Amino acid sequence: MSAAMEFIVILFCALLVSVSASAQSPFARSTSTPSPSPTATPIVFSAQTLADLKRIQQAALPSDYAYKQVAHLANNIGPRLSGSTQAAKAVEYVAGELKSLGCEVQLEKVMVPHWVRGEETAALVEWPGMAANTTQKIILCALGGSVATPPDGITAEVIAVKNFEDLKTLPRDRVAGKIVLFDYHFDKRIAAEGRGGEAYGEAVVYRSDGPSAAARQGAVACLIRSVGGEEYRIPHTGMTTYADAVPKIPAAAVTAEDADLIVDLAKQGPVKMKLVLTPQTLPEVESANVIGDIKGSEHPEQIVIVSGHLDSWDLGTGAIDDGAGVAVSMEAANLIQKLHLKPKRTIRVIAWMNEENGSAGSKQYAADNAGKIDNHFAAMETDNGAGHPLGIRMKTKPEVKKMLAPIAAILQESGAGVLEFTEHAGADIEPLEKANVPAFAPIQDSRFYFNYHHTAADTLDKINPHELAENSAVVAVWAYAVANAEVPLAR
Repeated sequence: MSAAMEFIVILFCALLVSVSASAQSPFARSTSTPSPSPTATPIVFSAQTLADLKRIQQAALPSDYAYKQVAHLANNIGPRLSGSTQAAKAVEYVAGELKSLGCEVQLEKVMVPHWVRGEETAALVEWPGMAANTTQKIILCALGGSVATPPDGITAEVIAVKNFEDLKTLPRDRVAGKIVLFDYHFDKRIAAEGRGGEAYGEAVVYRSDGPSAAARQGAVACLIRSVGGEEYRIPHTGMTTYADAVPKIPAAAVTAEDADLIVDLAKQGPVKMKLVLTPQTLPEVESANVIGDIKGSEHPEQIVIVSGHLDSWDLGTGAIDDGAGVAVSMEAANLIQKLHLKPKRTIRVIAWMNEENGSAGSKQYAADNAGKIDNHFAAMETDNGAGHPLGIRMKTKPEVKKMLAPIAAILQESGAGVLEFTEHAGADIEPLEKANVPAFAPIQDSRFYFNYHHTAADTLDKINPHELAENSAVVAVWAYAVANAEVPLAR
């Protein structure tokens, strides 16, 4: 045998010995792991968590806790416009209730605007075919943030336009010195199909941007057709936003019926109105977001938010907008504590302040938690009334829908098993959305919500207690499920 051949034989034998020893090594057997199946799906919720979710749902549906909370906010405290005495009382009340549930409570200081409505009257004083020495009353309300008319009001011709494009076709001298009415109709057809939010989004731009658009062409005041779904001859208020470097002019919403009246008369000839609005913007007031935590047992630093906004407009008592959202969030904490459940992550209830006219509360929270956003595991806001819930809306990565399928299966028992994606889950959680925190909101029956939204008719009788409890079930089941998820939600 040659030396080269001998070397090869020796090397081959050495390899055989090495393989044999490796195969018989206990360490090798203990450390070797089979390759994972390419189709294996990680467990998102344990069997115990799923069983607890069913317990939460069963406890939520007959509970009247949320209804009692919204009843107190709406009836006992009443309208809660930012800066008002009632808003301060609501902060005190919710903080006390969350403490009584065993939550760790903090009041996050927020400086909020303090706008007060004042007098608001209007009448037609000249129109085609009028009887001598008569007027026609126009029912309206000032838009939030509106400036005042002179003390004795404004008397000027009203010109009606359908939309921004219609206004732009008019020469400036046709608009200067006039009151502009935007007669843009809320789309009741798509609202009746359950797409009330879409109808609202199309019309509400005239409330926010209309006054400045009219002012750019020299108008002395602006009116909008109320953004709402029904004709009860009640006006719908809401915030307007004045553009920089554009004169601020008085702004109000007229009822749908009065908008129709003005449009009809203006087709026949000149129509003049006397308008008096006396709102005031007072110095900012200190208020607070109310934050109540149920600390997580394993990951207390990771936060799951359930929330609604505590402030409301001043015309009604803020039952559906958004006492209901605060109440169902409080109910989530109540149910979890009542059932002696221990979430792995911290469940945080937030009653936001100043959603309606400035969003100071959510901005303050984002600023105070700027270095802790990554610890926010997920966030939900309920701010679309108290109608029957259909499921959960998500602003997340697509794979989250598959992860939450077991939750949907449980919620479907009360008809709330739909999971759908959205571009926006909530005004107060928007800063978290923008930071890629998975964001959620209940999908609620919106066919009738905008009939009462921002009106004097936003009162407790608009809430069906059973449907409110159904919403509580959605929020509480979602909160505990996400807080106990075995894996992070995709971002």
